[in-house]
Amino acid sequence: MAQNTGKIKNIVIVHGAFADGSGFKSVFDNLTKKGYNVSVVQNPLTSLQDDVDAANRIIDRQDGPVILVGHSWGGTVITQAGNNPKVAGLVYVAAFAPDAGESTAQWASSLPAAPEFGILPPDEKGVIYFDKAKFHAGFCADLSKELAAFMYASQGPIFGQCFTDKVSMASFRTKPAFAVVATEDKAINPDIERNMYKRANMKVTEIKGSHVVFISQPDKVAGVIDAAAREISQK
Repeated sequence: MAQNTGKIKNIVIVHGAFADGSGFKSVFDNLTKKGYNVSVVQNPLTSLQDDVDAANRIIDRQDGPVILVGHSWGGTVITQAGNNPKVAGLVYVAAFAPDAGESTAQWASSLPAAPEFGILPPDEKGVIYFDKAKFHAGFCADLSKELAAFMYASQGPIFGQCFTDKVSMASFRTKPAFAVVATEDKAINPDIERNMYKRANMKVTEIKGSHVVFISQPDKVAGVIDAAAREISQK
């Protein structure tokens, strides 16, 4: 486990698939106003190892202990990257949390998906895109139609390999972990989130919001991250 070295002021955020880090701007603004140093990783979305490497490059640049935050696919990334000794704790935001030897796909298919959810089959290069017809309802239903259209146009397609890559060591087994269930999530069944977080003995907060609850409810999500940093700092 990471050693307690006083108040944690470094937050590193890892985005998920079909999006990028810019969606965390309001969370960034909230946390920086509280005095945190916030960094946002931009994942290549090419493999679990590639995304873990991208996260570790940012984690390694921090000048002290880190709270590592992951959304959606980013939860799988932080589960592996969280083994970095600088990581003091984890926050999962509507995110996957597979254990060692498990993949994202295993959990994604563990319960039925919402009818609003839709991703296209991998293309000839093995890349997966979110279905345009379902993007607004299935990914970000509580955002405006205009914002959803832009998010679709700027989505981060992901290599299908990512979802079948397996975690080798789950950091939530050795470090404190907190989680947000997005109760209106159509991209990950909220009960899948609850099942993963309960198994991992995470401290869970439920927030009414879509899969991109960090955009629609940024202050509430930032509040969970702030509370996690404060609680871990006191240990």
